[in-house]
Amino acid sequence: MQNQSKTVIYGVNDRPPLRDTLFAAIQHLLAIFIAIITPPLIIAKALGMDLSTTGFLVSMSLFVSGVATFIQSRRFGPVGCGLLCVQGTSFSFIGPIIAIGNAGGLPLIFGACIAAAPVEMAVSYSFKYLRKIITPLVSGIVVMLIGLSLIKAGVIACGGGDTGSADFGAPQNLMVAGVVLAGVMVLNGSNNKYLRMSSIFLGVVVGYLLALALGMVDFGNLTTGNVEMFYVPIPFKLGVDFSISSIIAVGLVYLVTAIEATGDVTANSMVSGEPVDGEVYVKRVSGGVLADGINSLLAGVFSSFPNSIFAQNNGIIQLTGVASRYVGYFIAAMLIVLGLFPIVGIIFSLMPSPVLGGATLLMFGTVAAAGVRIVASQKLDRKAVLIIAASLSLGIGVELMPDILRQLPESIRTIFSSGITTGGLTAIITNAVLNRK
Repeated sequence: MQNQSKTVIYGVNDRPPLRDTLFAAIQHLLAIFIAIITPPLIIAKALGMDLSTTGFLVSMSLFVSGVATFIQSRRFGPVGCGLLCVQGTSFSFIGPIIAIGNAGGLPLIFGACIAAAPVEMAVSYSFKYLRKIITPLVSGIVVMLIGLSLIKAGVIACGGGDTGSADFGAPQNLMVAGVVLAGVMVLNGSNNKYLRMSSIFLGVVVGYLLALALGMVDFGNLTTGNVEMFYVPIPFKLGVDFSISSIIAVGLVYLVTAIEATGDVTANSMVSGEPVDGEVYVKRVSGGVLADGINSLLAGVFSSFPNSIFAQNNGIIQLTGVASRYVGYFIAAMLIVLGLFPIVGIIFSLMPSPVLGGATLLMFGTVAAAGVRIVASQKLDRKAVLIIAASLSLGIGVELMPDILRQLPESIRTIFSSGITTGGLTAIITNAVLNRK
């Protein structure tokens, strides 16, 4: 840890000069902005939401991410990790949320996110016991399923977003998606660290400009009469509803995100020159996971989707040497301000699907690759291979052939229509049964 701390220019509790603080905050913002707005855009498009609702969902995602980042960085009593820890809308929940939305709309989604959030809060106090059930092998399988399940959504977006449309898969759509995909890959492979950190944002901007030049962006709905000048966040503005099956489906994903949050706080502590064992470390992890659950509950209250800690920002801390949690306050303020002005959400809601698809296709593939890396780090004996085989077969199976569930009760379909939920439950159960001593 002493060697690591030498790379830190500003420690967790240091207050950098304003210029350095702003520079670091902007780098973090460029790295996370597209990642924050992508889940609400995908969910809104999948559920057929109009422009106004889509823009509102994007704005609230930015707003809640800002509030969540402030809570994590500031730490209120036992809530928060007290590190430069950035939160944003989680990709892990997209599959279950779309399934729930198709069954009961946005109110049922928000209700499930609120009611299931205590699952993650409970994990913050009982993590050492749940680790025996949610092992790294199980976590890796679930992360793989998250990425693999979402790749279909990325491909559909690349083709134009609507599979029933006459121009789905048109060369123009594929060209724009390909330019974005290639641009992100080239920038991410650059030796310039700042180009790497902002590669997704810059790739999307290039794709957006190309789509604009090709006449693919329709500003017809962007009129003064349709766009509010300022949002006042109102709890439960889009309604709330509850169902047991939806809560169960979302609750499983909260278990996984709790484990991911633990790893992210650990990595953040390491790159920040902070201890990764002992009482201080345990409090940071417990506070970070607890805040993760509370912030996700707040997201449901303010008509947004569950939050999670963004791992990519740990890389920015390592590259810049700025670990000051006070930078987190500036990032939070920027996100909140962006969320309060609807024009930001509306502009990105007008983004053609192929632009978003080109970026998300690579992002989802990266998620799946991260799961492969976790699984590969474990001892893959005969039992482990059986667990992987059963989990991937059932998880990907319901994604490829959702009609297999059509004769089951709706409550069962809501839970198991998501490959993440089906495969995740299979991994937990088979791991517990096959490894029981």
